[in-house]
Amino acid sequence: MPPTTRPPMPRRLKGMIGLTITLLTALVLINIPLTTPASPQGIVSLQLAANAEQSQTIIDSWDSLFWPHVSLILDIPFALVYALTLVAVTRYLLSYRPGVRARQTGRLIQTLFIVAGLADWAENACLLNNLEQPTDTLSLMATGFAFIKFTGLLVGFAGLVVLRSAHRYSGSSASNE
Repeated sequence: MPPTTRPPMPRRLKGMIGLTITLLTALVLINIPLTTPASPQGIVSLQLAANAEQSQTIIDSWDSLFWPHVSLILDIPFALVYALTLVAVTRYLLSYRPGVRARQTGRLIQTLFIVAGLADWAENACLLNNLEQPTDTLSLMATGFAFIKFTGLLVGFAGLVVLRSAHRYSGSSASNE
């Protein structure tokens, strides 16, 4: 196989990507009724509300707690699915990328995705416990976990772009790693 040709994507990986997209679509649709003037980003506004007062203002702007509960409960399996999918995508990109640096970079990227998924779970636990009677502690913890999640995902995706770019432009230098 020439160095610029990657193997076909496995069916299992395609299925994981499809499940991730399906769950993401469901979460986006669930978020629509949660978008109010007090929560312009829906549930994300609650994730970033750093104190009880902000959290309570957002919660009070919603008609009921049904959709926030559904969103947060569905986000638990979504976090597992997206973390595993992104780890699998990273492995797939590494399957045709020889070299120690690429493997080290890949392990770092996979770790970022796993940390993002774990932070998402912790954030959901904080938010579920914070829906009835918000506290400053749970609000701040949820915000901290949300920042860890978003940072892990952002840096992880950037790492995937670098990993893919390094392969695309490495040519015959892949053997120099």
